[in-house]
This record gives sequence, C-alpha cells and structure tokens, in this order.
Amino acid sequence: MVGPQYDCLANPLGAVRSTFDKAMASGSDPSAFNGSDWGVLDVFRQFLIDQGSPSQVPVLNPTTIGRIQPNTLVRFRGMIQDMLGNEFYVGAYKNDAVWRTNKFTDFPQFPMGEEPNMRIWERRLLYCVPVPGQNSWTESLSEVLPNGCMDWTSQQREKRPRMDDDASDHMDMVSDDECKSSSCVKKMKGEGHASPSSSSQSKDSKIEGTSSSMIKMPDVDRNSLPCLVKIYDCPETELKLNEIFEFIGVFTMNSEVTVAKEDNSEVSDSFFEDELISFPANKVPRLHCLVHKKLEVHDFLPSSPMFEPKPHLVREIRESLLGHLTVILGNDGIAAQFMLLHLLSKVHTRVDNVAVGKLSLNLTCLSKESVSVFGNRLNHAVKNLLPFTHRIPLSVEYLNTAALAPKKEYQTNRLVPGVLQLAEGSHLIIDETKLEAGTLNSNGVENTRLLKNLMEFQKVEYDFKYYKMDMTTDVQLLIFSEGKSNIVPADLVIPFQPSSADSIDAVPTEAIEAWRWYLATVRSLPHSIETEMQKVIENDLVAARQADRSLGSQDFSRWLTMGRLISASFGETTLSLEHWQMVKEMERLRRERLK
Repeated sequence: MVGPQYDCLANPLGAVRSTFDKAMASGSDPSAFNGSDWGVLDVFRQFLIDQGSPSQVPVLNPTTIGRIQPNTLVRFRGMIQDMLGNEFYVGAYKNDAVWRTNKFTDFPQFPMGEEPNMRIWERRLLYCVPVPGQNSWTESLSEVLPNGCMDWTSQQREKRPRMDDDASDHMDMVSDDECKSSSCVKKMKGEGHASPSSSSQSKDSKIEGTSSSMIKMPDVDRNSLPCLVKIYDCPETELKLNEIFEFIGVFTMNSEVTVAKEDNSEVSDSFFEDELISFPANKVPRLHCLVHKKLEVHDFLPSSPMFEPKPHLVREIRESLLGHLTVILGNDGIAAQFMLLHLLSKVHTRVDNVAVGKLSLNLTCLSKESVSVFGNRLNHAVKNLLPFTHRIPLSVEYLNTAALAPKKEYQTNRLVPGVLQLAEGSHLIIDETKLEAGTLNSNGVENTRLLKNLMEFQKVEYDFKYYKMDMTTDVQLLIFSEGKSNIVPADLVIPFQPSSADSIDAVPTEAIEAWRWYLATVRSLPHSIETEMQKVIENDLVAARQADRSLGSQDFSRWLTMGRLISASFGETTLSLEHWQMVKEMERLRRERLK
C-alpha cells in the first residue's frame, strides 16, 4: 500500500512512482509493464472505493481549470470526438542504476542522460469535448457524481478479484483484456526530456510537479473545454467514437509552453517532436487516464433514482407528463400522445439497414407564426426533459453552407466535426417552416441526403476524403413543417391541431425531475410479445392489409414499435391486448387527420 506521504488526490504521481519502486525492488522486469500495471490501479481503485464515490475528485471544466493544480487527480466528462491513434513514449528508464517510470505523465521526474537504458511503451490518444447540446440543468452535477453505483473500468490486463466489502457494490472495477494493436497510424511523440520546472521539484517534500501558487489561467474557450485524454492498457473495442465517458486521471497542462530540444541529445532526436499543432498545450489540457466509465443518459440526471419503475408509480408520472405535453401543444391530446412515444423511442437493435425502435415525428400544419409559439414551447420543454438537445433552423442558406458531416483533415490529422456528429440519446428538432423557394448548391444537395439517411437509417456518413464511412447513431428527430416534409420524411406524420394558446403555469422542480427519470428509465425497459398476442397481431395485420392495400411492411413495423413504446410508457415489459388496441386507435385518429 502507498505510504501516507502520498496523497492519491493531490499527488497521484507519487503513488504511481512509489508502487513502481516497490515492484522493481521485488525483482520485476519493467518490460513486463507495457500493456499492464504493477498494482498502482488497485491503489486508486481502493482510494475511490474508500471515498464512497469519485465525487471527491475535482471536475475539469472551464470554471474549475484555473483553480486546479497540475499533476493532481481530476475527472472529465466528455464525448470522444476524434481518435488520434497511438503514440510511443519512454515508459521506463534507468537513472543511476535505478529504474524510473514516465507512465501517466508527460515528462520524466529525473534526467534521463544521453544514452539511457529505456523501455518504449505506447498509449492511445483521444480528443474529447463536452457533449454536444448538453443542457445546463445537467451541469450542476458536474461537481457531484450522479450515482454511487457506477461500474468503473480499471485499465489493467489481469483479472482483479471482486472486493468483499459493501463498497464493492458501489464501484465495480471491471478488468480489461489485453490491448490490441492499433490500426491507426502510430506516432513517436516527445516524452524524453523534463522541463526545468518539473525536474527541479523535490521528490517527497511537496506535491510533485506543482508550485505553491495556483496554475496560471490558460487561454481556453470559456464555453467549451476540450481535453486530450491519454489511454493506457485498454482494448480498442472498449472506447468508441461519439461515446460519452467520464475519465479520472492525472491532469497536466503547461500554460507557458514546454520543452525545448537539446540538439546534442540522441534521445531528443529520436523521441521528441513538437507539440501536436492542433492541440497546443496551453489550450487543450492533457489527462492521463487511470480509470474510465461509459456514461448513459441516466448518469446525467440530477439525482439517483429514488424508486423502481413499478407500473402504478410509472402510470402516475405518465399521466402528469402527458398532461404537461397536452397543455404545451395547445390541448391537442392526440399530438401529445404521439409526442410522448417519440420521446421514449430509441434504437434497440438493427436488422440489416433497419434501425428497429426509432420513431421520428413530423408535426405539420405549422406556420412561422405558430412555430414561434408552440414550436418554442415544445423546444423549451424538450430542453428541460432531455440532457442533449439541438435545433436546426432549416433554410436554403443553411443547407448550402452548413457542414453536417464530419470530415477528415489529413494535414492536421484531425476529424473536423460536423453538426450531425452527436452522442447517442441526442434529440434533434428540424424547423422546416423557415424553408423558402431557392436553389440548392452541391453542398445543399449533399446535406439533404445526409439528413434523409439520418432519418431513415440512423446513420451519418463521415467523409475521410479517399472513402466515406457510415457511422451508426441514435438520434430522436422531430420536424416542424407546414406540409409533409420531403427533405426529412419521418416515421410519423401528424397534422397539428391546437385549440388554445393559454399560458403555461410554472412546473414544480419535483415534477420535472420525475419526468426526466421516467423518460430515461422506461425507454430502456426490456420488451416481449407472448405467443397469444402474436397471433392476435398477425390476424389484425392481415385484416388491415385486406382493408387497405396501401399499407406495407414499414407501417406494420411502425405499429409494433408503437406497441412496444406504449407498453414501456406504462412501465410494462410485455404487450397487452389493451395496449395493442391503443395502437390501432391512435393510428385511426392520425389517419383521419391526414385525410
């Protein structure tokens, strides 16, 4: 165990080096630690468990970055926007007959000499950004972690035994498999020399790599702080583009630019390159990740669930939310029913090119004037209910000029983000009432195609210049339009028929929190259809087809999706006859409006 002179929170590198020294003293070979650790991750795992949750670890964001000391433990929440491949670094080296390590840091603690005995290791680079469209009500919990029962992933190879105490129920460190080699281009990056400030620090008498004063405020974007996360000993398949993670690791950031080359050093010539041009150290902080956890929509709720999704309680919340949506939509109860199902929809599986579970919604009969009332109301309501929301004011000018698809820029080796590079669980409103007559250029035609593909297949095409690649996503799409949208044809088209525009009363905070919990919880419930109900459905579909030859497989698939969502909206996991009858009645009322 690490001695008391090392504080995992204020001096994580002390814990790293102390455990490494112990491993070396026991006769371990440093070559064995490329792709694994020497017990240091157990130290941090135990530290986080002892604290009850990672909430004691400071959050790295634009507000706190000026107060956080370098080389301390921080946590960062963000979406993986770009995967930069792997870099080599000097993982271990011999100094005065003693082995030292550079793992989880940018610079060596001691001078390496001109011809050191060293071991070259590698790590992955991820460019992470705050989740696009993240609403402000989720940010208050950036100071306190939402759940004590989060399954954190420790970046290690060996299988670790599960802790026997009760704390293990709150934080289960899941072991990793051996890291596979990267298919990305590997780069040699500079980790060979210490800066004058880092090499002159006392080893044990003070926190390593810090000064007595706060770090100079770096030149960062006050609205959106990106982070370059360095990943160690982790399988590539575990971290994917556009997924949301919380990373806990060592924070490094030099606000005054860093290391100078020494022309007479062979090590410098071999292993040092300039800082990543696109990610200057005084603008993009580095986080050397120790543990990470994939986040879901539930993790962005302001508090952990206070209750189980029991049907009787879910019904009460359902009725109150449905009533709220009805008032927002001018007492259009039918539109409110469909809106509720839309908010609960998600892609739960894929069959060939079909994204099963999506339910996009197109509200028609809206003008610029009515959108300014009901569209703004609905937009505000969605922003209060869902963590990640976006709104596109669709016009000819927007289509002709917007960059919707991410594109690879090979000169800087960066994936330039596009508007449609969104995290799973995002909600997108497309306001087509702003669309007027005009001519689309080639970019406009391409953007139209991208929106149709997103709507139909829940895929976004990424442009890698020499080839294009479809990336799957899960985005709820709501379209405002005067007539049926031809640019983004939705699964459900319903004419909007409000009967009033009364003002909306203030909603209690407790009700909003219950609605957020409801939407995040019931949309993930499992679903099944029993044998008897399958026969009923088959007979009804045959009868519907005989009555209306225009019905096709897409209509029937939509009905089944609606059945699943109606069951989930009541907190139930099997489709009942009552809920199937509701599906048919909602479809009847909708088709009457379309006439």
